[in-house]
Order: sequence, then C-alpha cells, then structure tokens
Amino acid sequence: MAKDTMTLVLIRHGESEWNKKNLFTGWADVDLSDAGRAEAAEGGKALKEAGYDFDLCYTSYLKRAIHTLNIVLDEMDRAWLPVVKSWRLNERHYGALQGLN
Repeated sequence: MAKDTMTLVLIRHGESEWNKKNLFTGWADVDLSDAGRAEAAEGGKALKEAGYDFDLCYTSYLKRAIHTLNIVLDEMDRAWLPVVKSWRLNERHYGALQGLN
C-alpha cells in the first residue's frame, strides 16, 4: 500500500451481557460477555493475520468498547498504541428504553 494511503478499520464491540439478553444498552456501561471477549480475540487474530498495522486507535467511553479494543490490540501485539477516547463514539442513547427489549 502506498505511504499516502490510509485505511480506516471499524470494529464493533463484542457481545455485551445485555446483548446476550437482547436488551437495549445505549449509554449503560455494560461489560462484555465471555462470548464477547472471545469475539474480540478472534477479531484481533484475524486483523493480525491479514497484516493490519495501526498508528492510532479511537474508542468510546463505554467499557465494552474499551475492553474490545484492549483485547484486539493484545492479540495484535500492539497494546502500546495510543488510544483516544471520545463520548461522541458512544452508542446511541435510548433514554427510557435502556435496559428494555
């Protein structure tokens, strides 16, 4: 790939405890399920095998996204990369629907 070419890679967080229960999460800070941690690890392995290398990472303030990113970076041997957190990357806020299905 040419040096002046950039690649944007978007990764969704792994399954959360509320995803498993089919509940709206929104801004509720719900952690990953065991399956979600396994999904993140597989994603990191796939990115490494595909030869991806990153300079910078972005994530929301929600721990399911942060933990997914940490697992992906660990699998890629890139845990040292700088990470920028922004609430603007948080999931949509569902208001009164949070925690419901």
